[in-house]
Amino acid sequence: MSEPTSNAGTAPAGTYAPLQGATRIIGAVALSTAVFMNVLDTSIANVSIPTISGDLGVSTSQGTWVITSFAVANAITVPLTGWLTQRFGQVRLFVASTLLFVLASWLCGFAPTLEALIGFRVLQGAVAGPMIPLSQALMLASFPKEKAGMALAVWAMTTLVAPVAGPLLGGWISDNYTWPWIFYINVPVGLLAAWISWRIYGKRESVTQKRPIDKVGLVLLVVWVGALQVMLDKGKELDWFQSSTILTLAVIVVIAFVFFVIWELTEAHPVVDLRLFKIRNFTVGAITLAVAYGVFFGNVVLLPLWLQSNMNYTATDAGIVTAPVGILAILLTPVVGKLLATRDPRHIVTFAFCVFALVCYLRSGFTPQTDMRNLVIPTIIQGAAMAAFFVPLTSITLSGIEPWRIPAASGLSNFCRLTMAGFGTSIATTVWENRATMHHAHLTETATAGTQAFDQTVQSLAAAGMSPQQSLTAVDGLVNAQAFTMSALDVFYASAVIFLMLIVLVWFARPNRNKGGGGAAEAAAGAH
Repeated sequence: MSEPTSNAGTAPAGTYAPLQGATRIIGAVALSTAVFMNVLDTSIANVSIPTISGDLGVSTSQGTWVITSFAVANAITVPLTGWLTQRFGQVRLFVASTLLFVLASWLCGFAPTLEALIGFRVLQGAVAGPMIPLSQALMLASFPKEKAGMALAVWAMTTLVAPVAGPLLGGWISDNYTWPWIFYINVPVGLLAAWISWRIYGKRESVTQKRPIDKVGLVLLVVWVGALQVMLDKGKELDWFQSSTILTLAVIVVIAFVFFVIWELTEAHPVVDLRLFKIRNFTVGAITLAVAYGVFFGNVVLLPLWLQSNMNYTATDAGIVTAPVGILAILLTPVVGKLLATRDPRHIVTFAFCVFALVCYLRSGFTPQTDMRNLVIPTIIQGAAMAAFFVPLTSITLSGIEPWRIPAASGLSNFCRLTMAGFGTSIATTVWENRATMHHAHLTETATAGTQAFDQTVQSLAAAGMSPQQSLTAVDGLVNAQAFTMSALDVFYASAVIFLMLIVLVWFARPNRNKGGGGAAEAAAGAH
């Protein structure tokens, strides 16, 4: 057992042999199930907001606090994982978080008012924070060093498929049952995952150490992360920096963040180990993963929005278009896990970003007349990119990190990823609406009386029995659909360019000299 050498003052993890046979498989399934439940819950409520708002007698804008409250609490506790692990132990913290998540889900389903639901969602988001990074650390510790890539692959499948499955499942439950069931389904799944995890990992607890609580750092973290999440979630609704509320939140974020960074870098026992950013591969990997995930998540949100608002797709039909992304992701992720044992992860990530860029480029050619088959083809191809970018980037991020810092590193990198998902969503939807306004203005300059296309369209509508006013309304609807489509294509094209630029960034990471599993193997060694 090695002693910690960082002035961050952490405790070393206990050393255990990898799990074997069926025990390893069952343990991996239990951890993956808990993570799937967690990640699913970040998106499953999105499509159910109108139903929840109507049932509780509030406006849809008020109902969006159901999403915001979870995101704020979750973003705050994810980077605390390292400190909480040293205090309570990996296994105890993971199982406790899972059980509390189940309890919070049950309470959400029973919430009689919006205020109660928001309160329970805060609890749910807070206890969900440590689950993802701890499941990653426990998964790495379950597999032998040479199979670490496979461990990350199994873990990644759940975190990639769940955000896509969430809206589809949430819409189906809301349409066919009642909205509380989007929370009740977590109860049996979470209880089973917690029970199996405790039976398998209960005797593999990490060493704990009673460290002083960094109260100042914790308060600063809560303030700047909370203000940032609210700003991102409410910015579009309040017209961003035209709103005094958004301006105030932005000032709070900047001031609190600057003080937070200064404090954490000088504190002997920081609540978040920012010194991890001194490690080159961690910095490159975490930033690349965060930006790529932000662009990916922005597209995941934008595509169904465009389909439903401009292509007249139902929520279920939009889900059918986006769901096939999981096919190649599930099939190829284990293959990528095996490749990591012999290949430089930077090559695999480069391939992934090229595929992402191709997918976004294909989508930039969509029109309002594009049929479902052509909409689905890029989605299926995107599955290959999802399989090939998440696992190698995670291995780069965790490579070369000391054993006792793996939970903290995983927590911090996941915090960056989740925060950028919020940025990606806000930027994609805001740019989409702003550029749609611009395109609408340009199109209406040509769609005027006297132009051949306009006159022919109005005459055709009049021949169909429409009044002059109805004809003009119909033409405006066509212009709107075209403007929003052109705007969506702009976002897709810009996303393709960003993915190509990220290829340059990933090559700033140092190559892995370990031929027995690359960065994933080093991460696994650290987790054992």
